[in-house]
Amino acid sequence: MNATIEVIVVDDHPLIAQATKQLLQGLEGIEVIGVVHSGQACLDMIEHSKPGLVMLDYQLPDMPGSEVAKRVKAQYPDTHIVIFTGKEVEEFYNKLLDIPVSGIISKESGEHTIKSMVSAILDNHTVIPLSLFTRLRLISGEGALEEELTPEEIKIMNLIVSGYTHEQVAEIIHASKRSVDNYLKKIYKKLGVPSKVKAIEKYIQSPYYEEIRKED
Repeated sequence: MNATIEVIVVDDHPLIAQATKQLLQGLEGIEVIGVVHSGQACLDMIEHSKPGLVMLDYQLPDMPGSEVAKRVKAQYPDTHIVIFTGKEVEEFYNKLLDIPVSGIISKESGEHTIKSMVSAILDNHTVIPLSLFTRLRLISGEGALEEELTPEEIKIMNLIVSGYTHEQVAEIIHASKRSVDNYLKKIYKKLGVPSKVKAIEKYIQSPYYEEIRKED
């Protein structure tokens, strides 16, 4: 990194915020220009200083980190944002990459991992957990899936595509209708769609449906 990158740390826990600041200051080419403890304070500081990178806590007292990130990227699309969270990282990926943020990392990550991610992001790359990487698919077309479906989910989608009702699916897989509804919510999330109609449209273009048709 040739130029110095200015960074803001946003965390409502003062000790964590200071620890993050000290960690980042150990990186070559990084200058932490401010530490704030709320989403609004972050937005105010960004408006005046326009930093290159924001280390942003997901849970803030006045607004979610995702809302802060959305507002920042809308006004300053070139600003890198790293979501720093104490919750399970996987549940945020699809939502936050749509904003888009440059990275998402757990607060439980070690110092080396955090430094590696920041360095990678400033090099226009990012770092994700290996366990998540192995479950991701490149979105190369309309029918590509963001995350693999389980055999049970594939069976349910095949029944739905064939016109079975939720009650009929529940009877076939020996589960309650509520369980089927929960399965479908997870499937919609994996497919990246908001409804059954969209799920069916995407599923019939997927490799799973192609395999079923070949077997027929």
